[in-house]
Amino acid sequence: TEVCGMRGSIVGVNVGSTGSIRHGSREIATAFVKHAVEQPVEIGPLGLPGDEHVYEDHGGPDMALLVYPIEHYDHWRSVGLDLPATGAMAENLTTHGLVETDVRIGDVIACGTARIQVTQPRSPCFKLAARFQRRSLPVEVQTTGFTGYLLRVLEPGVVAPGDVFEVVERATDLMTVERAGRILNVDRSDLDGAREMLAISALGSVTRRTLEARVAAGGYSVEDTARLYLDDAL
Repeated sequence: TEVCGMRGSIVGVNVGSTGSIRHGSREIATAFVKHAVEQPVEIGPLGLPGDEHVYEDHGGPDMALLVYPIEHYDHWRSVGLDLPATGAMAENLTTHGLVETDVRIGDVIACGTARIQVTQPRSPCFKLAARFQRRSLPVEVQTTGFTGYLLRVLEPGVVAPGDVFEVVERATDLMTVERAGRILNVDRSDLDGAREMLAISALGSVTRRTLEARVAAGGYSVEDTARLYLDDAL
């Protein structure tokens, strides 16, 4: 395994409990809205204490933590979004450094005293649109590549704002989060790319299931269609 000196830092640690967001005539159950935690907190196998999830495919060992680089905040503010200082995109860890074009699927990262592993890009869904009252936002997040990424916990530990966020074991697979996100979320007819992702042992189970269905269907799968419907439903 390649050892790498790629280094960033934790700007914010954020958790959220289940609540609701009104979007049009609907109330959406979600733990999207996060609040910052200033004191050191323990990262366990399922993420941070007090961080809740509503949907089956949110959370779990392969999606224990969501990272979002603060470098993207300026872009979203420039297009009119009113963002809090951290946790704006429902991320658990607001980071500086190690953006999607830097990080590979399978990279192992030191996060405070914990060790975590990059498993998959985020697949932005309709809750982003609901949170910011901007119907086009999930597609904008997908096409910019500013998705953030998800991680599993290899070694529990403690994290706090200001802590290190550093790649300590570089994945041998060359698939960056940005490229994986493009294959997963944008170029959904790229079956060769999907097969390349499926060959990565560290790939998260939810993305693996989506891509397996896509390859088996020879293109858009039922799961892809369902995701698109949810994006458009509001």
